[in-house]
Amino acid sequence: MPRRARLVHYWDDRAAGYEQKTATVERRLLAASRRWLCRRATGATLELAVGTGLNFPHYPDDVRLTGVDWSPEMLRTAARRASRAARPVALVRADAVALPFADEEFDTVLCTFALCCVPDERAALIEAVRVLRPGGNLLLADHIVASHPVVRAVQHVAELVSIPLQGEHYTRRPLHTVRRLGFETVDTERLTYGAIERVHARKPTHP
Repeated sequence: MPRRARLVHYWDDRAAGYEQKTATVERRLLAASRRWLCRRATGATLELAVGTGLNFPHYPDDVRLTGVDWSPEMLRTAARRASRAARPVALVRADAVALPFADEEFDTVLCTFALCCVPDERAALIEAVRVLRPGGNLLLADHIVASHPVVRAVQHVAELVSIPLQGEHYTRRPLHTVRRLGFETVDTERLTYGAIERVHARKPTHP
């Protein structure tokens, strides 16, 4: 089975029990970053790798939300969450590195704890640049290479298993790529021994 298809299958298999299995980590380490990012979203907003829709409750009511994911089962779970919350969301099956949207279509692009599992992180961020309007917000949260040396060493060991199994990287740093792509950094924070980073960046208004 090709690598991409294998990864999609992996996440399809985990969609039904994903929230139950990650509930403790979500509550202690991730939920605050979701709130930090989502409250900054404005206008037409695209969420990359929307997963089961855990961000939905945190968006402002006036955000016009579109979510994409490459896993059909994750999208089905997200659709049920949106329906229960009466939150209008356009859900589209798509790969973050090949978005089916026009140039400069969105005011905000957001991704939480998912770029780590995108095989080509830079390609996904280039797509985010393409679909964002000038002056638009790029909002990211992810686990990254830690600033603490012991945690960093554990991450490198974990990647020996996590990358082949589920395509999950622990030692990336998306902020570096965001800056190289010309984005202005509006705000950023590192947490949990430097292993989690929140980024609010803005697309330049001129070439």
